[in-house]
Amino acid sequence: MLQTPTAHIHLNEKGVAWIDETNVKVIEVVLDKLAHRSSPDEIHFQHPDLALAQIHAALSYYYDQQQAFDATIEEQLREVEALRAQAGESPVRQRSRALGKRP
Repeated sequence: MLQTPTAHIHLNEKGVAWIDETNVKVIEVVLDKLAHRSSPDEIHFQHPDLALAQIHAALSYYYDQQQAFDATIEEQLREVEALRAQAGESPVRQRSRALGKRP
């Protein structure tokens, strides 16, 4: 990701964007927006410890760096799917299936 100065956002030594004075990564706010179609007000309702200005800054940073963020999200999804396939069916799911219950 590019290092673009943005109010309320800083990059750590690994280049990960964080919201200032919080323990929240920019990508976490972005995932709330993308996965749940949450508005900034809804994100603020769910995370009252974040100021609206911080949420808007995180989303602004995302839109400035959208291609890189989207690539990271896609890469993480592929990794999760690979791990899921590798793990196979859980014992609980196997027992449920054996009992004729929905998986």
